[in-house]
Amino acid sequence: MKGALRRARGAPLPIPGGSRWRALSKMSAEQVLDTVYELILGREPDPTGAQSYLAGLQNGSITPQEVAQWAVASGEWWSVTSFPGLGQSLHLSRMMFVRSLPSGQRILDLGGTSLGNATGALVLMGYPYAFEDLVVIDLPSEERNALYQEESAHQVTHTKLGPVRYRYHSMVDLSDYPDDSVDLVYSGQSIEHVPLDVADTVLAEVRRVLRPGGFLGIDTPNARVTRLQQDEFIDPDHEHEYTNAELSEKLIRAGLEIVDAKGLNYAGPSLAAGHFDVDQIATARGIFNAIEDCYLLAYVCRVPT
Repeated sequence: MKGALRRARGAPLPIPGGSRWRALSKMSAEQVLDTVYELILGREPDPTGAQSYLAGLQNGSITPQEVAQWAVASGEWWSVTSFPGLGQSLHLSRMMFVRSLPSGQRILDLGGTSLGNATGALVLMGYPYAFEDLVVIDLPSEERNALYQEESAHQVTHTKLGPVRYRYHSMVDLSDYPDDSVDLVYSGQSIEHVPLDVADTVLAEVRRVLRPGGFLGIDTPNARVTRLQQDEFIDPDHEHEYTNAELSEKLIRAGLEIVDAKGLNYAGPSLAAGHFDVDQIATARGIFNAIEDCYLLAYVCRVPT
């Protein structure tokens, strides 16, 4: 092992098409391995890791990108390595939730603008299924918080999954969409932005436009955890942050059947200690059964047939 490390030191890395890797193509295998481990796992390579990857990096059978992919796919990265920020971690967990949503040919995405990317949030976050029509409904830019304003409005974006159309109006008003005309509605981090009574109107309209057997996917902050984080709303634009009991009751009252209820980013240790530990919650990323003990609530609901 020591000999392998000595051979790697200072030797140029034989990367196929190395010009595409820029700085990496000038590194030795040892330097690449050190960089990957430091950036992704936050530590130095262990002897087992060095033995697994150094020879392949030296002879070109393994690329630096492949080493990085193995690190990200490791149990250590998912369960042990601290995540550098709660916002990034929650976004990762939400992408996992989006990829678990049912398939649908006709989709409405409530509040689904993705700043800087015209494909919209649902497609960008990894929704996996082809569709006939996806409509993103969002407020006109000038009516949004300054953080979410855009320089220009989108019309239609053609993606590999299907066309994404944009309609700029409140998600409270779905009057342009006929009864039983939609297969899937997604409401990602949006229901908390309207008052309690208005949320009832939104859910009633969602129930109306969904066909029998159609689905609603919804995720939103969990007040049980966010109140541990701070007494006030975590976003000044929020009108109400829900507990699981509150939102479950609203969904059922709207005539929707909850077929799956999950939590995103497990906060159980923080709740048990009575102290919001941002590193613990950011590191416990993913989808969990313990919905009441997670930072985000996530539901898949169905219209009864």
